[in-house]
Amino acid sequence: MRFITKIWLVLLAGALVHSAARAATFSASLDRDTITLGEQASLQLTFEGVQPQEPPTLPAIPGLQIQYVGSSSSFQMINGQNSSSINFNYVVTAQHDGTFKIPGLRTTLEGQNLTTQPLKLVVRKASAPTAGEVAAGREPAFLKLLVPKDKVYVGEPMVAQLELYLRDDVQDLRGIQPSNLPTDGFTAGKLMIQQGQRHRAQVGNRVYTVFPLTLPLTATRTGNLTVGPVTATVSLVLASPNDGGDMMLFFNHGQAKQLAVTTESAAVQVLPLPEENKPADYSGAVGNFTMAVSAGPTNLTVGDPITVRVQIAGHGAFDTVTPPAQNAWSGFKTFPATTKLETSDEYGFQGTKTFEQIVSPDNADIHELPMLSFSFFNPDDGQYHTLTQVALPLTVKAAGATPVPTLAANNKAAAPENQSPVDIGPIKEKLGTVSRDGAPLVAQPVFLAVQSVPVLAFLATLVWRKRTDSLANNPRLRRHRAVARLVATGLVELKQQAAANQPDEFFANLFRLMQEQLGERLDCPASAITENVVEEQACLLAAPAPLRDALREQFQLCNQARYAPVRGASELNSVAAKFEQLIHDLQELKA
Repeated sequence: MRFITKIWLVLLAGALVHSAARAATFSASLDRDTITLGEQASLQLTFEGVQPQEPPTLPAIPGLQIQYVGSSSSFQMINGQNSSSINFNYVVTAQHDGTFKIPGLRTTLEGQNLTTQPLKLVVRKASAPTAGEVAAGREPAFLKLLVPKDKVYVGEPMVAQLELYLRDDVQDLRGIQPSNLPTDGFTAGKLMIQQGQRHRAQVGNRVYTVFPLTLPLTATRTGNLTVGPVTATVSLVLASPNDGGDMMLFFNHGQAKQLAVTTESAAVQVLPLPEENKPADYSGAVGNFTMAVSAGPTNLTVGDPITVRVQIAGHGAFDTVTPPAQNAWSGFKTFPATTKLETSDEYGFQGTKTFEQIVSPDNADIHELPMLSFSFFNPDDGQYHTLTQVALPLTVKAAGATPVPTLAANNKAAAPENQSPVDIGPIKEKLGTVSRDGAPLVAQPVFLAVQSVPVLAFLATLVWRKRTDSLANNPRLRRHRAVARLVATGLVELKQQAAANQPDEFFANLFRLMQEQLGERLDCPASAITENVVEEQACLLAAPAPLRDALREQFQLCNQARYAPVRGASELNSVAAKFEQLIHDLQELKA
């Protein structure tokens, strides 16, 4: 019995020594080394024999976006040998085609220098399927681009149509993410799926379900421009091959697949606005509009305020609609106008823009509000139009003079004749005995206040020390305050970048602030925050639906910023305002 026990002890000691003697390893791998532009590759960094606390920091690689998505670990014991490993997972997205090199990574853990081998990723350019491939039904999904006009004027808005075709053996569409939206010379809005408008169509010898999408565009410069090719990544569930008939197809769970789809490009000629018959007060408005003007009150006194309200309604690019010029408004004191935009369509091209301004007449010789005019260019007929509002009559009264008060002592006419005037009393020359009656020092407020200073200083020091100790023992609170300071500084930078019209820096800063705020609320590393947290975190799933929708919109804007960088300062200011409200709602969210 003792002999057997000794043998087990020797074997166990040998296994422990062998396990301890195993060197740590660090490796990197890609799930595939060739992808099509628009697809994503998975990068995995694996550590064996060591347990790093944080995911490795990857170097910036031009043309590649590498995003950390999470980690996993495993432990095994085989034949008395135990091994553990931890995997850090990343998603790699290419911004253009070509061959990319991911260099070897180096790190030092537990006194060991670890290095990975370099990796190569080939990104092929996406191409639209040929007519023969579409007719033969070889493609489970493909995308078409339709532009409503091949000739537009600069500043004219339009809505491009995208049609996503899914073959009849596609069981489910899980999402579509645009990966490339080349719209050079246009400002692009949000790509939207038209809910409830899908239909079925026969293409060749197969039946496809068509999902319509819309992309609002506004031309910003003249010339022969090109829209597209648009590339997107489609996540779908494709029916697995089976021979079991319709009943087996009903129970078929399908195969999840991710495809890159692309369209042909569309040529658009952008024409300049004509100089012929251009009104002198034209300020750049493009569309078809109407104008309504109201003012009140019209019966007032000099210096009283008048509220002038101008409403421009119609269809067009409202960013270019400005208040009517007031060149003839002399004799009025004017104050800055306020602007309110109410849109009635999802693209922001239809609605009403209201300008309110306070004016005040300077004198009683003013008898009317001068005429207002607003000019715009209508791309439908290719002509300039001027809307006018006739002068509004005013009744302005002069300001009354303030009467000077009369002193009763000076009103001699009202005094009785037999009453003698009251003379001023003489000044007293002798004040009498002067004595000084002061309170004792201990009862004086100044003395008491001075004595309370040391007590207050001691209490303040005690409170400060307690708060410092509490903060040192509460890392969550430290992070909360640090993130609050970072977000406050970042919001100021966002407004500065929006005013300077710097979309690249704006959206990079926006994504970083969103990661920091969500990481603090969810108590996880900021680098681990992606748009998937909206659907995965229980805290956000229980949050109000408007907050989750706002989060999805901000993530989508950051994703689209890489492909549609041309944005106006007004749009960036609008995004910054929405993000500021979103940050306020997130800070109120209880994790």
